[in-house]
Amino acid sequence: MAEGERQSPSDSSEDIPPATQSFIIPKKEIHTVPDMGKWKRSQAYADYIGFILTLNEGVKGKKLTFEYKVSEAIEKLVALLNTLDRWIDETPPVDQPSRFGNKAYRTWYAKLDEEAENLVATVVPTHLAAAVPEVAVYLKESVGNSTRIDYGTGHEAAFAAFLCCLCKIGVLRVDDQIAIVFKVFNRYLEVMRKLQKTYRMEPAGSQGVWGLDDFQFLPFIWGSSQLIDHPYLEPRHFVDEKAVNENHKDYMFLECILFITEMKTGPFAEHSNQLWNISAVPSWSKVNQGLIRMYKAECLEKFPVIQHFKFGSLLPIHPVTSC
Repeated sequence: MAEGERQSPSDSSEDIPPATQSFIIPKKEIHTVPDMGKWKRSQAYADYIGFILTLNEGVKGKKLTFEYKVSEAIEKLVALLNTLDRWIDETPPVDQPSRFGNKAYRTWYAKLDEEAENLVATVVPTHLAAAVPEVAVYLKESVGNSTRIDYGTGHEAAFAAFLCCLCKIGVLRVDDQIAIVFKVFNRYLEVMRKLQKTYRMEPAGSQGVWGLDDFQFLPFIWGSSQLIDHPYLEPRHFVDEKAVNENHKDYMFLECILFITEMKTGPFAEHSNQLWNISAVPSWSKVNQGLIRMYKAECLEKFPVIQHFKFGSLLPIHPVTSC
């Protein structure tokens, strides 16, 4: 779904990466604010944003209940996420004086840290086994920080990077696009919400009432794309409790709104001011375009978020190479 994949036909049989590909363990490359220029010029940035926008286009105007192809790789990714979910059930919160940041999260995370490569190996075919250690790093980065017991859009970006890498090595294909968002990413969101609730995770670098959401951003982008040209749901309807309750199972955006209203008290305009402002935008396509701009400015171009991003052979720091 990066440039190379978009040009290849979706039915091409094994497009195995060249055997000469050498995978590496991703590491941080953005150490100071001036390094941000390197990131914005990098192949990683171009491929990452290209991936987000390709999926944005793929889900346009489609409900979550829309019928789409579910490949074996998609099923295996859902099974991986189901395992993470089961581990939450097996690791109940501990009694502690502090209300937030339950230390049982560290036990849960240690299990993922130990098992990540084995989990990724269940998704990646054996002829691509060399890619597993590189790809597994993004999975480990995608569930929050075990020291601070927090979660934010940088962790969410690591999960999108994980999926992007699986596309780049050919595990996920062009015709998996809808299932990547509706089946895999949606299941990931469910597991992250359960983590956030169970262990009372802190929002990482939250802007409080001035941010879009304490924890997520991508489901608002893809969720607004789903609603483009909807026959009757307009942006003003997402602050209407009845509209949300009746439609949240079909639309990711409304599912996010429902979760916010479950987690927060008080008037919506006060606890989620940015979203309240967005509800005044006349059309979903304008909301979608605005959110993409906001995502670049508030997440991808913010040093506190990107300093944690890791670069390897699949998402490299080197400048964009023209084909």
